[in-house]
Amino acid sequence: MMLGTALLALAGCTSIGPDLPAMAGVQTVPAQWVLAEPGGADLPLDRYWEMLDDPLVKELVAQARSDNLDLAQAVARLRAARAGLRQARADRLPTINANSGAQRQVGDLASDDVLLSLGADAAWEIDLFGRIDGSINAARNDLQAAGYSLGDIERVIVAQVASQVVTARSLAAQLAIARETLANQDDNLQIARWRNQAGLVNSLDVEQARTQRAQTAASIPQLESNLVAVANAISTLIGEPPGRVYQALTDAPRQVPVPPAQVALAVPADTLRLRPDVSAAEARLAADLERVGVARTQLYPLARLSGTIGTSATDVGSLFDLVTGNVFASLSQLIFDGGRVRGRIEGAEANADASLAAWRRSILVALEEVESASVDLQTSGARVEALGEAREGAQNAAVLARSQYQAGLIDFQRLLVAESQLLATRNAEVNAQGARALAFISLARAMGGGWSVPEGAAIEQIAAREPDE
Repeated sequence: MMLGTALLALAGCTSIGPDLPAMAGVQTVPAQWVLAEPGGADLPLDRYWEMLDDPLVKELVAQARSDNLDLAQAVARLRAARAGLRQARADRLPTINANSGAQRQVGDLASDDVLLSLGADAAWEIDLFGRIDGSINAARNDLQAAGYSLGDIERVIVAQVASQVVTARSLAAQLAIARETLANQDDNLQIARWRNQAGLVNSLDVEQARTQRAQTAASIPQLESNLVAVANAISTLIGEPPGRVYQALTDAPRQVPVPPAQVALAVPADTLRLRPDVSAAEARLAADLERVGVARTQLYPLARLSGTIGTSATDVGSLFDLVTGNVFASLSQLIFDGGRVRGRIEGAEANADASLAAWRRSILVALEEVESASVDLQTSGARVEALGEAREGAQNAAVLARSQYQAGLIDFQRLLVAESQLLATRNAEVNAQGARALAFISLARAMGGGWSVPEGAAIEQIAAREPDE
């Protein structure tokens, strides 16, 4: 839904709330991004995760969109909102009740005949001041908010699944680095022992090598535990018990996904149109504004038409020989209720004020997320590039240090420093690669990627299915 113009569109409906078009200018939206760079690759927001080129991400996202239990709850809430709209529309129609009965007297002078009766009564409220229309508009906006909330949950779930897979890939890469480093440190420890037995070095080298190896070995169980925890979190997101996802991650290891270096950004106003959380907040605001008007109608007269029709007889054959009925029109006006209605109006106005603040905040949060994620994607890419160069240097230094230590040209302390730097640099590079992919996912989510307009969310779709609208 378009910001601002959506409020104007809503104003075209029968409305008894505050002036909706006046709300369009309460939150300023910048014409351009301040920190984010607008140039870059075009992003298919409906399937942005495919740009990570990781088949497991694609598979798990598809499963989460169909089986996630948070989405199932949101679907149920959407159904409840649709039922609420149906109930509100029913108030336009009269209420008709049928009744029937059989009566027989008892006692000494009682007749043996059974008196049969059949009748119906009807009541209809004349919507003079728009109470029913306002309730329908509020229910319609509730349905719209529920639909956009469903879309927002889908947007978040998709990003969570993709992010968790990236995190798992990063942990798996660090685990592989730790195991590879441990194998090298096993060799270092053996070399130190041989040199110590040959009298070339004292036992200090052996103890340093043993300490270094033990520290690396201690990091492996923690990485394994973290990988299991992330895999199990993904399993919950896709609606299945733990086990299969972890197996998939370990059976087919892959590098950390590489996203585009830069993403093309639409102008802020266009980006906000794609954010379901902003649209949901706007729909809730419109619903609460309608409820203010509904509360105010309780101060106005209430017009109703009612009527009854009935017949009675002592046998079924003559039941419809005499039919009687009446029609009654009434007009009631509230005189005094101790301030109850005024309290309801004030409460509805307070709720509308809160919804307005929530809507404005959703806009600011959306702008913040796009700006921050865009800058994060740029800076993390630069960090990956710098750490790649640092890793190459550390790797060369470690190879030279090992050969020199084996030749007896340097002590073990210098080898320890070189290999510690290599381990730290390799882990930092993997972390930076993961952060770059996570920044891409965050930016795509902030731009409104990862969701589709659910059926029944838009006013136009609802109206198209309801000829009385």
